[in-house]
Amino acid sequence: MTATAAFIGLGVMGYPMAGHLAKAGLSVRVWNRTTAKAEQWAQEYGGTACSTIAEAVDGVDFVMTCVGADKDLIEVFEGDDGIIANAPEGAILIDHTTASAGVAERLARKSAEHRQGFIDGPVSGGQQGAENGQLTIMCGGDESSFARARPVMDHYARAVNLMGPAGSGQKTKMVNQIAIAGLVQGLSEALHFAEQAGLDAAKVVDVISKGAAQSWQMENRSGTMIAGEFEHGFAVDWMRKDLGICLDEARRIHARLPVTALVDQFYGDVQEMGGNRWDTSSLIQRLRKK
Repeated sequence: MTATAAFIGLGVMGYPMAGHLAKAGLSVRVWNRTTAKAEQWAQEYGGTACSTIAEAVDGVDFVMTCVGADKDLIEVFEGDDGIIANAPEGAILIDHTTASAGVAERLARKSAEHRQGFIDGPVSGGQQGAENGQLTIMCGGDESSFARARPVMDHYARAVNLMGPAGSGQKTKMVNQIAIAGLVQGLSEALHFAEQAGLDAAKVVDVISKGAAQSWQMENRSGTMIAGEFEHGFAVDWMRKDLGICLDEARRIHARLPVTALVDQFYGDVQEMGGNRWDTSSLIQRLRKK
C-alpha cells in the first residue's frame, strides 16, 4: 500500500522536499498559504493541491511542515482547521521548521494527546541541499516515531539522526547556527585582511585551506565572497531569526554566547546596508564598507 503524506509549507525548502516524496512514489498532498504555489507544485510533481490544511492531512500517514517561525507553527498545528485536530491517530507529524525548542515540546505534548507521533526535525544544507535531496536532519522525539519517520525523511536527506527527546532537534540546530556564525565572521575578517594587505585572496585561500584553517565555509563560500556575490544560500534575515532563537535559549539555560551575540549585531548592520536577502557570507561587505 502506498504511503500517504501531506506537506504544509512550500517555500524554497519545502517545495523541493515535497517533490522528492512524490518522486519516491508516495501519494502527496500539499498546502501553502499562496494557493497558486501549491497548484504549481501539483502540476510539476503530480500530487494534490489542497485548499485547507484539514483536507491535506485527512487520513494521511505522515505530515511534514516547513513554515516560518513559532507563531506559524502554532497556527498550522493547533487551529480548528489545523494538523493536530484533523490528522488521524497514529499519524507521524514531522516539523522541519527552525523554531524554538519550547514550541517543539509543546507540539509534541499536544500531538501525543491525539495519539499522534511528533518529530522536530530542523534541517541544514540550504536550498541546494533541499533540491539535491542532501539535507542533514537533526531530530527530537521518541524512538518509535523516529523509526517510522526516518525512511520517509531519507528521500530528501543524506543524514538523519535522533538527538534526544522532543526539542533536541531544535537545540542541535541552534548549535549548528552558533558554529556557523563564528566561522563566517572569522572567514570574513581573514579575507578582508588579505585584501587590505595587498595579497591575492584566492591564492591565500588555496594555501591555507590545505591546513587547519580549512572549513566548509572556506571551501564553498570564499570564492563568492571574494567576488562579492551573495546569492548562494541562506538569507541574512533568516539567520537573524535563527540567532535570535539561539540567544533566547541561551538566556534560558544560562549559556554564554558573546561571539554569537556580536555576530548577530553585525548581521543587523548588513540588513541596514540593504543586504536582507544576501546570503550569510555577506558579513564581509560590512568590513569592506568605507
